[in-house]
Amino acid sequence: MTIYLDHNATTAPAPEVLSAMWPVYERLWANASSQHAPGQDARRALAAARATVARVLRCKPAEVIFTSGATEANHLAVRGLLAAAPAGRTRVLFSAVEHAGHLRLARALAEAGVPVELLPVLPDGRLDLQAAAERIGPDVALVSLMAANNETGLLMPVAEVAALAGAAGARLHVDATQYVGKLPFGFDACGADAVSFSAHKFHGPKGVGALLLRQGVPFSPQTLGSQERGRRGGTENLPGIVGLAAALERLGDDAAMQAEAARQAELRDTLETGLMAALPGAVHVWGRGLPRLPGTSYLRVGCLSAEVLLQRLERLGIAASAGAACSSGGSEPSHVLRAMGVPADEALAAVRLSLGQGSQAPDIHALLAGLPRLLRPLLQEAQAAAA
Repeated sequence: MTIYLDHNATTAPAPEVLSAMWPVYERLWANASSQHAPGQDARRALAAARATVARVLRCKPAEVIFTSGATEANHLAVRGLLAAAPAGRTRVLFSAVEHAGHLRLARALAEAGVPVELLPVLPDGRLDLQAAAERIGPDVALVSLMAANNETGLLMPVAEVAALAGAAGARLHVDATQYVGKLPFGFDACGADAVSFSAHKFHGPKGVGALLLRQGVPFSPQTLGSQERGRRGGTENLPGIVGLAAALERLGDDAAMQAEAARQAELRDTLETGLMAALPGAVHVWGRGLPRLPGTSYLRVGCLSAEVLLQRLERLGIAASAGAACSSGGSEPSHVLRAMGVPADEALAAVRLSLGQGSQAPDIHALLAGLPRLLRPLLQEAQAAAA
């Protein structure tokens, strides 16, 4: 049986989620915009799911816009807030370590003539707040920042950037795709004007997510239609939305989430400490000792390529990745590590092990029992070749 250590890429739908979705397919398949009785039944289910999302994430139901996932939510937020920005506010700032898909949007905006700038990070991966303070000025329409990095797991200074953006009169969009479902989150206190997330990162279905948009913030819809209060057109994916709500609800209260986060962090630390002890001097973990997601470990073993490490992990029945799922198939070094100033050969050695709710101590013990044994000869060969 495969040991799954790629939870940052996606998670398996929870049984409770599947149980919540199936009756919607069976009985609530009518269009929620229809005025007949079946349509109104669907509309009530949609409203109930929206209320659940609002309660769990501490926002108003009217602030929830359902989307096809975080990518669409990110695009809606950035384009919608930019289009509604006051005259004279034209610049858009992204961090240099945003998700690869989000940086494609940054490039597309730049190619269309929008002044786009990337905020740098420090060598340890943290956002350079001094540079951010210098660049968030009166001509900035929007700052877009992730809550937690999908590769290193590092938590970004959302509150500090919210304060900088607020003082400059700019809007803040937060991509919380890796954060929501892993750590307690409240829209009411986060300081952002808009927040994106996706259900499949916390045991919900794929193809559904949401944009939380603070009430009263000027916003220009990018997909026209009457649905979602006119802010995102298109017939709602009701089974997915019900599944998203069920996935959020099963997380429990803040105390339950903190307990699960502490459990995963302990497993992660056991993994990292064990590898460093078994392969002394060879293992480097990015973000170790800094605030980061509880289940994320981004590491290299010497300069053994990520491909080699992943092959050895696969021999042990362990599924992992070289970084973001949508970009790890190529041979280019991680843009996150390159933004941190990591040399290309070290960046090409990076492997991400991401734990989740299903991860257990025997999984970590199996990795520690097998991987060092497979890697020691390769490290010796590399050392001999370099001598």
